[in-house]
Amino acid sequence: MTTNGRLSLGPDAARQLATTTKTTPQMRGITPRYLLRALPWVDVESGVYRVNRRRTFILGDDRISTFSEGDRHRIVPEDLRELPFLRQADEGQLRELAETCDEITFDAGQTLCSEGENADRLWVLVRGRAEKRVTGRYGEDALLEVVGDGQFFDLEAWAKGESQPYQVRALTPGVALCISRAKLAELADRDESLRTTLESYCAGEMPTPGAEAPVDLAAGHVGEPDLPGTYVEYEDTPREYHMSLAQTVLRVHTRVADLYNQPIDQTRAQSNLTVHALRERQESMMLNHPDFGLFNQVAPGMRVQPRTGAPTPDDLDEMLAKVWKQPGYFVAHPRAIAAFGRECTRRGVPPVTDTRFGSPLLTWRGVPLLPSDKVNINGAGTTEILLMRVGEAEQGVVGLRPASVPDEVEPGLSVRNMGVDQKAITSYLVTAYFNTAVLVEDALAVLQNVEVSKYHDYS
Repeated sequence: MTTNGRLSLGPDAARQLATTTKTTPQMRGITPRYLLRALPWVDVESGVYRVNRRRTFILGDDRISTFSEGDRHRIVPEDLRELPFLRQADEGQLRELAETCDEITFDAGQTLCSEGENADRLWVLVRGRAEKRVTGRYGEDALLEVVGDGQFFDLEAWAKGESQPYQVRALTPGVALCISRAKLAELADRDESLRTTLESYCAGEMPTPGAEAPVDLAAGHVGEPDLPGTYVEYEDTPREYHMSLAQTVLRVHTRVADLYNQPIDQTRAQSNLTVHALRERQESMMLNHPDFGLFNQVAPGMRVQPRTGAPTPDDLDEMLAKVWKQPGYFVAHPRAIAAFGRECTRRGVPPVTDTRFGSPLLTWRGVPLLPSDKVNINGAGTTEILLMRVGEAEQGVVGLRPASVPDEVEPGLSVRNMGVDQKAITSYLVTAYFNTAVLVEDALAVLQNVEVSKYHDYS
């Protein structure tokens, strides 16, 4: 006699005698972590990595900060020290200069200053983007640079009271603050030290920020002239990188480890997922940490603004012109790479796909674009794209990790048994030690204010 009309054993009942095939625990947050795979790693024996450099003249971030006071914008007086001849000015002079700013609101397409006109104002962009254009040798219109928030122009012409060397036209609506040349001259007339410093700057006697200390050489001479003597200056206080870390305590109950350890080792499964989480945090810190994150180590002269907002081939070419010595990789959010692909499609120049790290990746001029979801996208839908040269031999970007640590399970990562407590829970200290170092400033460039939500209709 059959049950419920069945003539054979049902699958639900048969499953009670079957062995289930199981996967190891899966985790959505695991990514390829291309940055960790692309960087050359230096094993640090002493826990500290010192980058010795030739002496350079460093001023700041090449930006003048502003703030809002009611419905007005103002310059942060102390940030006027970004101007070389105001580096040693007293606070009263800086405050007086900052308070005389005129606020100007502009629209997209508006000409802010024309080539050849008197540079009687220093423009500081509070918000918006503008392009510098110049008339070329054969009368053509040439794009020099795109400037954005916090940048200023033209310092040299304004300081010397000369004519504007280029035209500046707004790409977007925005706000600028302008400092009068007459006010600078008035301060210089009242203060002999400022006047002397300003005259030295105008005469080209002040070092350019970011330039290396010169080495005296002779070349192309004839006869028997006296050869110059020289030496190479080193930085007095070279930067030292200490190991940073990502760390957590993994807890596993002994009952679980004893009774439910087949066919998958519970402790090992828990450990593997924890290690993945630490490595994801490590990549995020290597990109975004305020001290050693790569986005925060970009030198002032290595920042690029996009021409139209969306990342175009022209913008990436501009970055390659900055990191032209053996560029290694772009690093960008997947949405930024997709936006770049759309701009390439619109122009009819699809980027080449190459296989790196076992995956197909877009490349531009042979340089791979590594996707990483750790690159931030702000609320306005803008992000940044990084370009780097890598390796110690190339004076590029390197990853740092300790040469060895106790209870190491991966390079620079340890899982240490902390014992069993009175609740029969075994604790494991899981630690990843790491850092990043930029050996020379021109190894790293960034494309800022990149828009990722621009789409096109194709006919």
